[in-house]
Amino acid sequence: MEEQEPFWGQRALEAWPEYLDGTLLTLELTAISVFIGLVIAMPVAFMRLSKNPFIWMPTYGYMFFFRGTPLIVQIFLVYYGSGQFVSELRAWGLWTYFREPYFCALLTLILNTTAYTAEILRGAIQAVPYGEIEAAKAVGMSRWKQITRIILPKAWRIGLPAYSNEVVFLFQSTSLVSIITLMDLTGVARKLVSQTYRTYENLILAAVIYLAISYFIFFVFKIVERRLTGHLRQRPDAEAPAPKPQRA
Repeated sequence: MEEQEPFWGQRALEAWPEYLDGTLLTLELTAISVFIGLVIAMPVAFMRLSKNPFIWMPTYGYMFFFRGTPLIVQIFLVYYGSGQFVSELRAWGLWTYFREPYFCALLTLILNTTAYTAEILRGAIQAVPYGEIEAAKAVGMSRWKQITRIILPKAWRIGLPAYSNEVVFLFQSTSLVSIITLMDLTGVARKLVSQTYRTYENLILAAVIYLAISYFIFFVFKIVERRLTGHLRQRPDAEAPAPKPQRA
């Protein structure tokens, strides 16, 4: 009896457990990179704004390199380049980490997103109205309180739209880690294409998953932005004429 030809997309849908594992790995890399990168980016942004050349010049060099070179080159430098320093890394007890593609991919993504996030935050800090900082000084706020209560909250409201683009960009950039053997979403799709020779079905399914998650991230950031800037929006009833008093 002749075997029935599977319908379009059937093979890709049958491999949903592998796609699920790949999607979870992609989300894991994105979430860890975004969290650690965000924590590191805040002091890096202030270091970039420092007037001391021994502080801002190395910071500028770091941001210039990671923003000016392709992410795939950075991944190769960390993953393949670390092999040239095996003896030094073993002496420091770090070779256990650098021989793992997962650690190399995660380290590269963190360094990359830290540079972009710090640059976004630097621009947002500089956009904080100087009058608000002067007002904080006038009431006797310490420098720490100025940063935590005035500068950073205002800067995040200003930089949030650009930061949402950075998070989505990082999420989509994780597709490059499949080059160093990690089975993320793109890696799973590439493996299934080589096994089934069904290119369009597998790659279109991967693209749909990327698209859905990207717009979900945009949606979440949109909600956060609306909550942070709710006091700036004009109320619908603000321009409405006051109700006329009813005659008895």
